[in-house]
Amino acid sequence: MNDEILDWGIRELQRRLESAEVSAVEVLEAYQEQIAIQEPEVDAFLSLDLEAARRRASYQDERRARGERLGRLAGVPVVLKDNLCTINFPTTAASKILDGWVPPYNATVVDRLDEEDAIVLGKTNLDEFAMGSSTENSAFKITRNPHDLDRVPGGSSGGSAAAVASRMALAGLGSDTGGSIRQPAALTGIVGLKPTYGRVSRYGLLAFASSLDQIGPLAASVEDTALVAECIMGHDPRDATSLQEAPPQLLGSLSQGVQGIRIGVVTNLIEAANPEVQAGVEAAIQALARAGAIVEEVALKELAYGLAAYYVVAPAEASSNLARYDGVRYGLREPGVTVEEMMIATRTKGFGPEVKRRIMLGTYALSAGYYDAFYVTAQRVRTFVREAFARAYVSFDLLIAPTSPTTAFRIGERSNDPVEMYRSDVCTIPSNLSGDPAISVPAGVDADGLPIGVQLLGPALSEQVLFRAAFVIEEGLH
Repeated sequence: MNDEILDWGIRELQRRLESAEVSAVEVLEAYQEQIAIQEPEVDAFLSLDLEAARRRASYQDERRARGERLGRLAGVPVVLKDNLCTINFPTTAASKILDGWVPPYNATVVDRLDEEDAIVLGKTNLDEFAMGSSTENSAFKITRNPHDLDRVPGGSSGGSAAAVASRMALAGLGSDTGGSIRQPAALTGIVGLKPTYGRVSRYGLLAFASSLDQIGPLAASVEDTALVAECIMGHDPRDATSLQEAPPQLLGSLSQGVQGIRIGVVTNLIEAANPEVQAGVEAAIQALARAGAIVEEVALKELAYGLAAYYVVAPAEASSNLARYDGVRYGLREPGVTVEEMMIATRTKGFGPEVKRRIMLGTYALSAGYYDAFYVTAQRVRTFVREAFARAYVSFDLLIAPTSPTTAFRIGERSNDPVEMYRSDVCTIPSNLSGDPAISVPAGVDADGLPIGVQLLGPALSEQVLFRAAFVIEEGLH
């Protein structure tokens, strides 16, 4: 029975719960057993509270027995990336500087999951402060890819992706600053959405680069991802960048297909990928064409500059955002004779190598004499990328490209070469610079059985069409 439960999507699970074929406690027990089997090998979690989850599941069973109406995610086991503030769990951002810190409030997305009766199992591992592409930069552990334990699950939302891919959770939340939802989704063979900037509240997300960060869902199927996205989207007055638009209806439009939809194949991003990834993208393109989409090639050479611009803008914003971790207000505090010595000691011990590298890069880019040459120039390039997308969307409704240029690489393979690691994000970063939505969908496996991800990109607020196309790919490749 447990294996059967793990195979259910969210709506099937809801149907079984409503018909009393299974209880929320029984569902939780199935996932608890899977965690006991998988977690020692995968290392996806930084904190777990299965007792609290069981109390919540039991209470839901009682409410259901009384005939009460439950939320859209009732009984659904979910995980949260550990850079989302939670009252009941520590929130560390996988950094020693916040080890053991428990926030006094929830992130808005956490409250929205709670309102829909989702059952939170725990907090998942990530690259420290979401800075990385492999989940090797955590201060606490390395998360492994369930498809090959010697390989990375991608990053920085690798813990959430690995938990979903290994069936330890039905859905998860991550954050995407340069591809940190989509790339791990691709490398672990699941679905991941970066919504339009402002679609999902960032209130309670520990900031990395505020003009780029966006929270989004990860799940095993397009349908499950759409449902979770509907639950977390919507205006939040506590987030000044939150959009006023009502959340789109995603589930109801999934089956509308792509007949007549114009899709541009971004040739220069496909050329950046290895041959097996290219074959996966081509299979997805053929599935869209069979379903009636109008598919044509387009070259967006401007996107090649996105990587360099991102690694100026993001570290610059990080150097500002992470200044708050000073040993004075909360988190780690190391002793020092003077306040300055205390701050230096705290940050030296509290931050890991990658975070220090990006803070120094960002501080340098913002410093007197270099601000115009680096930061201002990078912002101009960002506009250049945004304008390139805008021109493309005059001719196309959506674009398609690889999510990652390769499948999952081996743990340690790129650890000593930051530039090579940064290149992992070449296909995903442009959408963060523009603020537009994008979704990664599985597109087969390579010769080693490692998942390949294909990415659909759309103009701002195009999530509904993105999901329709993603659903076509999912159906066409299975």
